Amino acid sequence: MKKLMLALVFAIMAGFSLAANASTTPAINDFTADMEAHKGFFTYYHDRQTGQYFLEIPRDEQQFIFQTSLPWGLGSNDIGLDRGQLGATRLASFQIEGDKALLVHHNSYFRANTDNQAERASIDEAFADSVIAGFKVVASNSTAIVVNYTPFLLSDTHGVVQRLGQSEQGNYKVASDRSVVYPARSKAFPDNLELEAKVTFSGQGNGRYVRQVAADADHLTLHLHHSFIRLPDANYQPRKFHPQSGFWAEEHRDYAAPLGASMAVKHIPRHRLAKGDTLTYYLDPGVPEPVRSALLDGARWWQDAFAAAGHPDAFEVKELPAEADPMDIRYNVIQWVHRATRGWSYGSSVIDPRTGEILKGHVTLGSLRVRQDMLIAQSLLAPYAEDLSAEQQQQLEANIKAMALARIRQLSAHEVGHTLGIAHNFAASSHDRASVMDYPHPLVSIDRTSGQLSLADAYAEGMGIWDKQVVRYGYGEGGEQLARIIEENRELGLAFISDADARPVGGAHPDAHLWDNGSDPVTELERILAVRTTALEQFGLANLKADAPVSDLRAILVPTYLLHRYQAEAAVKMIAGEHYTYAVKGDSKVERRPVNTNQQQRALNILAQTFSAEQLSLPADVANVLLPYAYGSRASRENFSGKTGLIPDPDTMAASAARFSLKLLLNPQRLERLAQQHDQSQGLSVAQVFAQVATTAIEPARQQQASTVEERIAFEALTATAELYQQPLSAVLKGRVLHFLKAEYAAWQAAPESAARTLAVDALEQLFNQGEWPLEGSPALPPGSPI
Repeated sequence: MKKLMLALVFAIMAGFSLAANASTTPAINDFTADMEAHKGFFTYYHDRQTGQYFLEIPRDEQQFIFQTSLPWGLGSNDIGLDRGQLGATRLASFQIEGDKALLVHHNSYFRANTDNQAERASIDEAFADSVIAGFKVVASNSTAIVVNYTPFLLSDTHGVVQRLGQSEQGNYKVASDRSVVYPARSKAFPDNLELEAKVTFSGQGNGRYVRQVAADADHLTLHLHHSFIRLPDANYQPRKFHPQSGFWAEEHRDYAAPLGASMAVKHIPRHRLAKGDTLTYYLDPGVPEPVRSALLDGARWWQDAFAAAGHPDAFEVKELPAEADPMDIRYNVIQWVHRATRGWSYGSSVIDPRTGEILKGHVTLGSLRVRQDMLIAQSLLAPYAEDLSAEQQQQLEANIKAMALARIRQLSAHEVGHTLGIAHNFAASSHDRASVMDYPHPLVSIDRTSGQLSLADAYAEGMGIWDKQVVRYGYGEGGEQLARIIEENRELGLAFISDADARPVGGAHPDAHLWDNGSDPVTELERILAVRTTALEQFGLANLKADAPVSDLRAILVPTYLLHRYQAEAAVKMIAGEHYTYAVKGDSKVERRPVNTNQQQRALNILAQTFSAEQLSLPADVANVLLPYAYGSRASRENFSGKTGLIPDPDTMAASAARFSLKLLLNPQRLERLAQQHDQSQGLSVAQVFAQVATTAIEPARQQQASTVEERIAFEALTATAELYQQPLSAVLKGRVLHFLKAEYAAWQAAPESAARTLAVDALEQLFNQGEWPLEGSPALPPGSPI
């Protein structure tokens, strides 16, 4: 009886509280009477007189997914605020208390997967949620409240100010007086609400990147978008992550896991796809032909993979309808994004943080990538030679365009693959281009009959065998078939190595490379050096269109001169390389073994060519057509830097290229591994590496008739070694580096008198006596990735 009376008192008090609150705020119907109502998952009201949005929030505190994005971008790859960029995906809800409503971001990483409500509550109470925003209630009734959502929509929910500051572009803040809601892209649907605003960021725009792209660098107007998304039903079945599956992992911690079991729960991200369903992607209608058709073709390659997984009609690609908003959660989209410079493309997804279910795939394709491929082809094929007939020239131009479009098809397929949940496989190129999820370098060959370069097979067409296996794992039947697919991959000899192993300069896996070709990276480096030689022999005015400034050849030359750069990154991993897989207990073979000593020695021998004066010296007839920039033209990041003012600097080109390869070879992690490998197996040694550096890069400069290129490369080798010595190395490696530097000191002292000898001896003495190296390395190479 006592408990009943208390409950009655609390109910009466709650009623008084609700009534008091209601009495201080107008009814929703009255407050919104003169506003445009947009009813949907959440209802919002547009007050056209004040230009504000008001959001109606149910009192039942339901959870939803809150997604922010950037529909209109800044156009700078360096700053990274691109059109169509997705922001954070949050599991959220509104908490209403008195005259306030809080937008809460729930901490979904730490959980208790149990029916025990108290146990789940203990986890919720142990790890902090985050309040994203707070609102004052402006109207209410018994089932809902209304808040003014406009100030939050006009705030920096995408982290624009932070990004501009991090990239040193200036100090900005939101200019509310220059910001408005954007009704054209604000809509309410039964399962999602889409709100958008035009937001201006004002400040001192001093950064060079922002000044390159903004109409007024002090006032940047972007669009910010908010999506409220109804949570999917509980019928989705998460699929277990396997480190050899080729998928990313969506992970959370389960504090209800039995003792002895792992608390880490990992599922692959994937779309929900039942028999008879169709997964539809929509292409940006702003893409011009012939790129539009190429993007459609490439994205549609996945139809074959889904068919192989038992879903013959499950994947399609269409053009986005004119009335559709690409930020709308209901559309998987492929957007064509313009920037001032070439940059990366992305495949992103909106993922249910509870389950890993992909709700929306969103591809961002940089529009200048296709033009970079055309530049590469123009640099290699010399399509404008005077002795070519008009028909021959047209055919070469057609070949260049065909090569670039082949790359665009592959790129489209690649980024769509990411939005399906699929990770990079950087070992695929070593298995006959087995996947579109690798980074491909154009395959350039020399025609044996004519001796001319060919790009006829520059890029692979269609799905690779790895891609079909991955889709079978993620979208096929599941169950016992999953283990069988992993075993089939082993039987087929398919390797899977992804970003963390392939991207580091000190990476060890001999098959994990970006922008490479061939099953043997050393053989391919040897071949690509021969291609490079052929391309340089024919380089000149034949690479330039009629009436173009001759100084344009400075940019056209770069891809050919540096044609070997990516394959050098691949070949160097053979040195101190280690074979391994993402093994799990129960695999038939679990091992880590070094690359064969003979293969390592061969890699060292061929890699040495990439820092030799013989290979890097620019042919005189090429150097002679590299002119200062014509009036109306200017240098860009895509050109080599130099020391000779307006005149192009072939010596610095060679020195920068040599420095690039030497830094790859003298990577401290690589040499630490090499010292240990030699100790265990008497294989290639650190001393042998330094001996090769001395023989190829340094000794030629000690001769009395040394060229300026030989001297520059020698000092790049000494500088790279000195910089290595100054790093925090193990005592073992530091001793070997010091031993080499002391030997070089003695060799230079014994060399014939020369300016190079004087500088080398003086610099080494400063290093030994003062711990300082007085020389700087040559400028970095022009940008490489992405191509």
